[in-house]
Amino acid sequence: MDKNATVYIAGHRGLVGSAILREFLAAGHNPQSIILSTHAELNLANQAETQAFFENKQPDYVILAAAKVGGIMANNTYPADFIYDNLIIQANVIHAAYLAGVKRLLFLGSSCIYPRSCPQPIKEEYLLTGPLEPTNRPYALAKIAGIEQCWSYNRQYRTRFLAVMPTNLYGSGDHYDLNDSHVIPALIRKFHLAKLAMHGDWQSIEQDACRRGPIPEDIMATLKEGGRQVILWGDGSSYREFMYINDMAKACLFLMQLPEDVYNLVLNLHSSSLGSGPPLINVGTGEDLTIREMAAIVAEVVGYHGEIIWDTTKPNGTPRKVLDVTRIKRLGWSPGVKMADGLQHAYAAYLKK
Repeated sequence: MDKNATVYIAGHRGLVGSAILREFLAAGHNPQSIILSTHAELNLANQAETQAFFENKQPDYVILAAAKVGGIMANNTYPADFIYDNLIIQANVIHAAYLAGVKRLLFLGSSCIYPRSCPQPIKEEYLLTGPLEPTNRPYALAKIAGIEQCWSYNRQYRTRFLAVMPTNLYGSGDHYDLNDSHVIPALIRKFHLAKLAMHGDWQSIEQDACRRGPIPEDIMATLKEGGRQVILWGDGSSYREFMYINDMAKACLFLMQLPEDVYNLVLNLHSSSLGSGPPLINVGTGEDLTIREMAAIVAEVVGYHGEIIWDTTKPNGTPRKVLDVTRIKRLGWSPGVKMADGLQHAYAAYLKK
């Protein structure tokens, strides 16, 4: 991949997009050839604006990391927002990329696209083989539509769009609003606030609320009781796979740099056919642990030594979700950051932000 080629990173301020930007720069990509836009500068939900932007910038490569994301609470509370925002953004960007003649596009999805009860570990071919997890179905359906759009454009227009499905991600640039954050950032913030409360450091708690968003009333109530308990959703029995965000960014750069013949194989594009399957590849560690185990590790990293209470009236989500990453590992990529190190980096980033 020419380091002077123009690359548009959509969503460069988010967890994934910001890590990809850092990785491209660290790899020596020309900063002047990386195209960025804030929401104030470009509304990707506006088709005319998006197409005009692509016509003007003419990017060679596109990484579509812009999306509306959140945890179980956010997905349950705003299902219409999750399906509409993601459908409209990805439809506009993918179509504009086709019109502009983009060489390669990476569409970033989520492991929640797979059925709730499919065999483990989850292979790419398990897509659409069973019902989805109800708590995030609108978001999952939007991402499935994005995969189908990439596949359809590849078949009809010979575009070269690849859908990348990462496992649960965490790290620097994460979102810590307790009303809609994912599990690891939520755990980090809850344990950090409880630790502050145990030490009576209310000034730091107030500063945290100003910097990272308001603290919900139920959590504030436990803090006022001294932070001796942290209440978490479900019973902690669900298994989840987690990957440090820098590994995801390295995987994206790796896929963008694949030789033409290998990239065509990943796309399932062959000279004799229009595609034998969706252009889909999993990215993860291939290892998982329970939410209960993860909570204990995060509490240790943060330095919280109080009691963890599980609210079993709240949903657990999918019972188990670990990706089969055989396909990308055969190409020569594998994650490099261990869980303990990644969590230390994540908490350090939280304190620094």
